[in-house]
Amino acid sequence: MEKLMEGRVYTGTVEGYSSEGLGIVRLDGAVVFVPRAVRGETVDLKITKVMKTAAAGEIVKIHAPSPERTEPECPYYGQCGGCDFQHLTYTEELWAKRRRVQDALERLGGTDLAVEEILGAKDPTRYRNKSQYPVGADGAIGFYRSRSHRVVPIRRCLIQSEVSDKTAAAVGEWMRRYKIAPYDERTGKGLVRHIYVRVNRKGESLCCVVVNGRQVPREPELAAYVCAAAPKTVGVVLNTNTRRSNVILGEKYRTLWGQDFLMDTLCGLTFKLSVPSFYQVNRDQAEVLYGKALEFAGLTGEETVLDLYCGTGTITLCMAARAKRVIGAEIVPPAIEDARENAKRNGIENAEFFCGDASDVAAKLETEGLRPDVVTVDPPRKGLSPEVIASVAAMGPKRVVYVSCDPATLGRDVKIFAGLGYRAVRACAVDMFPGTRHVETVVLLSHKKADSYIHIDVEFGEGEGKIPVDSIAKRAEAYKPKEKVTYKMIKEYIEAKYGFKVHTAYIAEVKRNLGLPMYDAPNAVEELKQPRKHPTPEKVEAIKDALRYFAVI
Repeated sequence: MEKLMEGRVYTGTVEGYSSEGLGIVRLDGAVVFVPRAVRGETVDLKITKVMKTAAAGEIVKIHAPSPERTEPECPYYGQCGGCDFQHLTYTEELWAKRRRVQDALERLGGTDLAVEEILGAKDPTRYRNKSQYPVGADGAIGFYRSRSHRVVPIRRCLIQSEVSDKTAAAVGEWMRRYKIAPYDERTGKGLVRHIYVRVNRKGESLCCVVVNGRQVPREPELAAYVCAAAPKTVGVVLNTNTRRSNVILGEKYRTLWGQDFLMDTLCGLTFKLSVPSFYQVNRDQAEVLYGKALEFAGLTGEETVLDLYCGTGTITLCMAARAKRVIGAEIVPPAIEDARENAKRNGIENAEFFCGDASDVAAKLETEGLRPDVVTVDPPRKGLSPEVIASVAAMGPKRVVYVSCDPATLGRDVKIFAGLGYRAVRACAVDMFPGTRHVETVVLLSHKKADSYIHIDVEFGEGEGKIPVDSIAKRAEAYKPKEKVTYKMIKEYIEAKYGFKVHTAYIAEVKRNLGLPMYDAPNAVEELKQPRKHPTPEKVEAIKDALRYFAVI
């Protein structure tokens, strides 16, 4: 088998897509990641990076374009890192996302459960009701370039609300008019970091400007610029974030004009949304998603439902009409306050909410003897912690409805649940984020306690009624430990795919922050001779990608 050579051109066929939306071509036993490739195409590609088990390449020639290839409508495609699939027809995009979920459930979840369907959007454009525009050190307002923190200036984004685009442009005009300095993440100097906009079904909007300080010059003028650009603005808020990190929002807010919340309707209910509150960014598809979650929950009106990671109470309150009692838990205090108000506003009296970390709340409720019939979870991209899964299983619910925005962590958690007696019995994908590689999934996990026990005598060997010994060997092979993933493998993967190197200490730091098991070297020193450097946000994301690729997370 000939080793792939950097700079050499090879010919191969695109088999499918990676979790990052890259085309996959197999050459000489190695996987080659190819941007903007389409399944089924035969392409000439040049190898740009080579590592141990994979390589990166770029298309030189397409022998015959696939009928699923289309011309991107966005002029920023290929520069902005926000969308991955604009070169695909929407039908092919849905195929890629469904396949991604299926692969994760099989490869990481250890299940042969088939994904029933993927529910696509009626309109895959202008669907985002929440927009977060980073501001570059040069004053550019837009979105990050692919695999970097360099901002591409964008005036019109096809997946954002037009109101959001106009609001962001207005803040930019205010900055230029009054010489308001943008934030520079390299130096920690400057003021304006992000522009955050929420838009409701009526076209009303809430603008939040994230700044590196408690105040900015010309605050009344800022509100005036925003309101002139978006006349249905209900409030302009200032958020203070002085931390040197890639976390967007700080903890302190101050209202410059109007109100600090936005009202919206979802699934026939009215919701109050504060700036930090979690709320699905695609309202129409959220209704599809929650409808599927309700279907999987199988409520009859007699159940107690526990909803972890409840945000402003959207899933909790949607379940309330079909359950006897619903309980929501969320770590963000403003979101819980909104959830309680939302329950009162909608006349829902069988709902209660707790503020706290999901693992702590679940453990507390389990210790207090709560035995819900159904548990719903909608965690962030990192998925559930082992502690949360253990607490949920200890409560013994008949059904767990898992809503996930990351197929990899979903697959990992499905496998953990299986070890605790919960089997994945239904799965459905929902395209919440058209144009991007991201996909939402709903999985139903069912637990059935044995009503009786049957004694079975098993005889091993050859002949009728006996279990062949070789079948035991095959099962043992299936459970054989996976190849150890080394730091070298991770570093080679990142260099091949992203074009830069990462230090071993950076990988260790990311693993530690993710709560992954660490090896304490016997020769480690307690004190450093100079202050420890930390990985950039760009390198953190690359390391996480590598960990997902090698199924570490």
